[in-house]
Amino acid sequence: MSYTTNRQPQGMSRNIKSLLREGAVAEIVAINDYSYFIRKTDIKDLKKLFHHIMEDEKRHYGMFLKALRNIDKEEKELEEEAKEHVNISNKTKIKANESKSDNNSDILDFIRDGIKGELEAIILYDSLVEIIEDKCIKEIINEITRDEKEHVEELTRALLILDKDTYGDL
Repeated sequence: MSYTTNRQPQGMSRNIKSLLREGAVAEIVAINDYSYFIRKTDIKDLKKLFHHIMEDEKRHYGMFLKALRNIDKEEKELEEEAKEHVNISNKTKIKANESKSDNNSDILDFIRDGIKGELEAIILYDSLVEIIEDKCIKEIINEITRDEKEHVEELTRALLILDKDTYGDL
């Protein structure tokens, strides 16, 4: 669930974890933008340029997530759990946007949109926990946040299985 506009997170991050998540959100938005641009042109050289830039954005997403896993122990644990939970039988790699009407490429965009929403929710919930004093409510929000982190890891795992391109050294 997203708390932002369709483009960028709102407000200021209060901690390094949120900053890293917002960086990951920005990269996911950029990946989907370039994916869309590729679908909208028939100019081979332009497609090639957009794809090159998109590959860099994917690497950047990987860098942000790797940095986040290094400082958020729970995120790192959930990366391992996602390897057990995500069993996608169709291991055919999807090449980004081979044609204007490639539904498989749309699936990658949808997965990245899901990651964006999950990261934004975590940022929101982390900011709520900082200002809420009620212990019971904090526990509820922390449990929800853990689930959102698990979703990020599971969706990222799906990307790593399905996307022909890489996301850095994830």
